[in-house]
Amino acid sequence: MADQSDVETAIAAVVANALYPNGPEGLSEAGYVCRVYRGTPVASALNADLASGVANISINAIAGRQKNVTRYPQKWVATSTVPATLSVATSSYSVCISGICAAGQLVGIVIDGAPFAYAVQSNDSPATVASNIAGLLRQNGWVVDYAGTCISIPQAVKLTARAVSGGTMLKEIRRQVQDFDIALWCPDPRSRDIISALADRTLATINFIVLSDGSSGRMISAGSDISNANVEASLYRRDLIYSVEYPTTLQQGVPGMLFGVEVLQADGISVETQSY
Repeated sequence: MADQSDVETAIAAVVANALYPNGPEGLSEAGYVCRVYRGTPVASALNADLASGVANISINAIAGRQKNVTRYPQKWVATSTVPATLSVATSSYSVCISGICAAGQLVGIVIDGAPFAYAVQSNDSPATVASNIAGLLRQNGWVVDYAGTCISIPQAVKLTARAVSGGTMLKEIRRQVQDFDIALWCPDPRSRDIISALADRTLATINFIVLSDGSSGRMISAGSDISNANVEASLYRRDLIYSVEYPTTLQQGVPGMLFGVEVLQADGISVETQSY
C-alpha cells in the first residue's frame, strides 16, 4: 500500500534521475557530486561533504502540512497483471510445462470435465509445477506418469490444460494532500543555483508521480526558500516545497480465470457453456 514513505521515495528517484540521467555511476548533469536521500542529514557527515564540495539533497514530509481530502467511494480497481511467462502444451494425453515461474500465475488441467489447478510459487520451476500437479491428480485417484516437466494421464478421455496470469487490485481507503520539502545543502552559491534549478525544472514538469503500488500522486509546486551561508558549515541552502495529493491504499492479488461457466441467452432460452 502507498503511504508517505512511498511518496518520499518517488520524489527522491525523480531528483536522482534528473541529476544522474545515466545512472549513479555516470557524471552528474549539474557538474557536482550530489547525494540524494530521504530524511535529515547527519551534521558531521554533511559538514564533511560540504568541505569536499559534495551537495546533499534530502526529502522530507513537512510536519503539520497534511490535509485529509478523502472524497471518492471505496472500491477495488484492477491496476496490473502478472506477466504470463509459463506455457503448457498438450499432446495426446500428456501435458508439458515450460517457461519461467513467477508468483501470481496458475496452471490447470481439466480431465474429463474435472478441473485441477495449482498456484505457482516464486521458487517453483516447470518441473516442480508438473510434480505438484501430478501429486494433486494422484490424490484424486488418477493414474499419472510423471517425468521432468511432463505429465501423462493414460486414463483420460478428454484433456485440456492452461496457464494464466493473475493481477493486483487496489482499494483507496483515504486521500490526503501533503507538503514535501526537497532541501538542497550546497557548498557554495553557484552549486546551489545550478542544482536547484535542474531539480526544480524537472519536478515542475511532472504532473503525476507513480508510487510503488501502481497508484499515483498529483504534484504541484508550493513555494521555495533560500538560506544564505552558515559560517560554521559553509552551507548554502535552498528548499523546494512541493504539494502531493496521493491515496492511501490496500492491495491484494487476484488470480486469473483458468476455467469458467457462462450462461448465454438466445431466443429466450438459457444455455450454460463451460470454458474448458
